[in-house]
Order: sequence, then structure tokens, then C-alpha cells
Amino acid sequence: MDRSIIEPPPAGSKAQFAPDFGQRALLTVDTEEEFDWDKPFSAEGHGLGHVPRLAKFQQFCEGLGVVPLYLIDYPIATSPEAAEILSGPVRQGKAEIGIQLHPWVNPPFEEDVTAHNSFAGNLPRELEREKFARLKGEIERNFQTAPMIYRAGRYGLGPDSGEMLVDAGVAIDTSVRPLWDYSPFGGRNYLDHPLEPYWVDEAQSLLELPLTTVHWGLLRELGRRLSPMLEKVNRLPGLFTKLGLLERIPLTPEGVSVEEAIRGIDIALDDGLPLLVLSFHSPSLVPGNTPYVRSEEDLDRLYDWWRRVYGYLELRSVKPTSVEHIMRSVVRK
Repeated sequence: MDRSIIEPPPAGSKAQFAPDFGQRALLTVDTEEEFDWDKPFSAEGHGLGHVPRLAKFQQFCEGLGVVPLYLIDYPIATSPEAAEILSGPVRQGKAEIGIQLHPWVNPPFEEDVTAHNSFAGNLPRELEREKFARLKGEIERNFQTAPMIYRAGRYGLGPDSGEMLVDAGVAIDTSVRPLWDYSPFGGRNYLDHPLEPYWVDEAQSLLELPLTTVHWGLLRELGRRLSPMLEKVNRLPGLFTKLGLLERIPLTPEGVSVEEAIRGIDIALDDGLPLLVLSFHSPSLVPGNTPYVRSEEDLDRLYDWWRRVYGYLELRSVKPTSVEHIMRSVVRK
């Protein structure tokens, strides 16, 4: 590739869509194993107890007229139950499958399991490729579909990830999380990456769909400059949020209220963003698996969040979209 996927794109890389595309929303699900978020990463000890709940969530999405994109990792890709639940909706065009690489549970197991190596892009080039190839192969065999979109677990892209995707015939990446910096943990810094979809390379062989996060508040125009300084001072980001000065709002039900999400949607749409990329983690479908859903009441609130958010998107004339629709609609030079 002529440029690295981890670098912000140069001017003129913004993707254009067909006139009838308008403004759309893509629902992505990090579909993964259950593990203790407070403990070190491990190749063992994970669970798949929430997998049966995918059936209910899929029915819920169909009721909303939404085609969810399940970004699945190795434990899910090799789960017969997950394949049984999701393969039918995929064949019917009511769901889509993408790739998500969690290297610590994805063979071959050649690296030390550490926080640094939990970002797949930090692995040696050939090891990242081999893990990715095995995962992609399992998805194709067990789900009978050729995934065209990728998300690195923990948003952990590396300098060779873009070339890996192009060589594998994967057309879209959705690993970039603008306004977030994972470098203190060994990951990538996405503070300077754009919110709108863009082409990673000049040949337009790889499209980036960044997850949607916006700044809200009186100082939002200075958000990219202020955020790195605020993050260095404990409790300062919370104080700025409370005072209405600056708040970072990702479009997810995990840790974000409906009211905050609607503010974020308004900002993104008013700024002319053509695509909103929403996300959450599949283990949240069972209370106790993630910090965001600890009780049945929390789970009810998660479903209500989706109902209200998609109701508001409809009011703002934002229609759901899919990877297939995006690939048909994007304009190439």
C-alpha cells in the first residue's frame, strides 16, 4: 500500500457516496467471548454463555428494520451455536458478518499474552497475518459467508494491517476510533483521525469507516487540542463534562445515556457526517459480563437505548444501512 492505515489520511481522501445515500447509520456488534475486563488477558477461561441471546437481539433488530453487523472473533467463529443462530439471518440479508481479531484467543499461539500483544497490530507481521487468515477461514467455513469488513480488537491496528486486509480481499476497515488515544496502553493514537469515511490508499482499495465519537460542549471546537491535556489530569474530563464545557460522546449504549447519544447524533448530523457507526459488545446481552450491564434493569435500559436512538434517527431522516449497501453506494474515481 502507498500509505499506512495507522496514519491520518491526507486531504482529499474523504469518501463520497451516491446522492441517494443521504445520512445513514450502521450498527456494529463486537461479537466476542466473555472475559473479566479487570483481569489480565488470557488464552483460557473465557465463556460463551451469552451466545443464545444473539437470537433475541437479532429479532429485536429485525423489528427495527436494522441489519446488524456482527464482527466476530475466533471463539464465536468456531461456536456451532453462534453459526446456527446467525447463518440464517445472514443468508436472508437480515444480518452481516465481519471479522474481529482478538489475538490472545486466536491461534496460532506463538506470542506472550500481554497487554501490548493484545493489540494485533503490535504482533510481528507474519503472526498477525496468520491469526487473521485462520479467523477468516473459520468464518467462511462455519458461517458460509465471505466477510468484507474488519475491526481489530481493542482498535489495535498496526503498520501492516492495511496491506494485510487488501491482500485478503477485505474491502473495509472499521478499527479507527477518532478522538481516542490508546498509546498509553500500547495501542494507537486516533486523536487526529477524521470522523467521516475515507480511503486508506490512493488506489481506493480499502475504505475506512471510523466509529462515531463527537465532542459536545462550549469548547467542542477546541476538543481535539484540549482532550490530550485533560486526560493527563485525573477528574478534569469529568469536571469539564459537568460544567458543559467539553464532553466526548461515542455512539454506544455502554456508558452513554440516551440523552447524551442524541446530543452526539445532532452534532454529527449537523456537521454533515454521512455515516454514523454505532457499536457495543455482545457479552453485554447478559448481565454481569461487562461493566455496562450488571442487572436485568441495565439490560432493559440497553434495549430501550436502541429503541429510542433508532426512533430519533428516524425523526432526523437517518436510515439504517449495511456493508453491502455502503459498498454499492460509495463512489470510486
